[in-house]
Amino acid sequence: MACRLSGVPYKTLSSETRGQWRRGTVFTNRSSMKIYTRTGDTGSTGLFGGPRVAKDDDRIEAYGTVDELNAAIGMARSANLGELVDSQLEIIQHALFSIGAELATPEPDDHSMRIISDAHIGQLEQWIDKNESGLDPLKHFILPAGDAGATHLHLARAICRRAERRVVTLVRRHETSVSEELIMYLNRLSDLLFVLSRVANQTRGVADVPWIRPDPPSSDS
Repeated sequence: MACRLSGVPYKTLSSETRGQWRRGTVFTNRSSMKIYTRTGDTGSTGLFGGPRVAKDDDRIEAYGTVDELNAAIGMARSANLGELVDSQLEIIQHALFSIGAELATPEPDDHSMRIISDAHIGQLEQWIDKNESGLDPLKHFILPAGDAGATHLHLARAICRRAERRVVTLVRRHETSVSEELIMYLNRLSDLLFVLSRVANQTRGVADVPWIRPDPPSSDS
């Protein structure tokens, strides 16, 4: 997400290509985009329809962390989580790409980049409820542990929380235009990833690992 947007300044795209981006059909031709452009060699990157900023800018941190989250979910999908969970995660990856596009656009309304809606949030809530209905009630805190698929999902959950924090920082520090639905989506997504990690453990017959309050170390330990 980040390299694609930084590598192709929005102002250089034709009106036809801009429309293709919004429809998700841009860059279907392999020759349409170079992987390296050398434009970021001095530590700056171009925003979608906006100026160039430093690569450690709060906006770059926000959509870069969403990109990291998307990669972590892709890694989790490689753990053979089952057809249903895999299909849900693929849908989420497409949504995260759209979230990255909105965050990379200083004026998303001007470019029709507000894609995440209440319907997307409702979809996550339905998946949470459906997946949780088959789990034993949670009566204690659990550690991010267990089956490989579950631990990948726990890692994605933690990155999702960080992505949410980065977006909140962007809004708080810069009073930038970020949709409320976008933040709500990330918040709900971390809940879903937690539930799916428990589903992954249950599917593989692995018990959740409860958190145990540690006793003070003995003097001879």
